[in-house]
This record gives sequence, structure tokens and C-alpha cells, in this order.
Amino acid sequence: MRAETLKGHLDGLLLAALEAGPLHGYGVIEALRVGSKGMFDLPTGTVYPALHRLERAGLVASTWSTGPGRRRRSYQLTAAGITALAEQRDGWQTFSRSVTTLLKGRAWPAPA
Repeated sequence: MRAETLKGHLDGLLLAALEAGPLHGYGVIEALRVGSKGMFDLPTGTVYPALHRLERAGLVASTWSTGPGRRRRSYQLTAAGITALAEQRDGWQTFSRSVTTLLKGRAWPAPA
């Protein structure tokens, strides 16, 4: 699926990917890919700028770690990020129910 299709939903997906605990950027990409059974295979050029934007907004925090190979930046939810994720979920549920209702293929009521 193209990143443009996710516009407006990317932040919520990134926050959800971090809900279980800190991940480095590639780990976030993999969590989205695996969690969506390959449907969301997003490029780094989409994910990293969004993570940096979420960090500037105070929804995620990052730390640098060193290990075998190279330094990695890991991201984790902040308290504000946890709240934002709950809000994103509530908004998605409302939106999803409304779209599903309209797309079920039933006859639409006549306008008044």
C-alpha cells in the first residue's frame, strides 16, 4: 500500500507500533509490515520524518544506543503519546464505523 493512502492515519499507526515498547526506526517499519501481513511496507523516507515530527510534538522520545555494528536511535511513547494513541483509536473507531455503514451496499435513504 502506498504511503499516500495512509495519509492522516500514519501517526496513529506509528504510535501503535511503539505501544509494546521502544523500537528503533527499522523495528517500527518491520512491526507495521508484519502486523499488517505485508500491507503496510513503508519506506524509511516516510517513517523517519514522521517519527521525528512525533518527537518534536512530544509524543515520542528517542535515545541513542550502541551495540554491534552502529549506533541506533530507539523511539518510545511518552505520556502524551499514550494519550494521543487513545484519541487516535477513538477517532478511528468512529470513522471506521461510519465508512463501513455507508459502504455496506444498502439502499441509501432519500434526501429530505
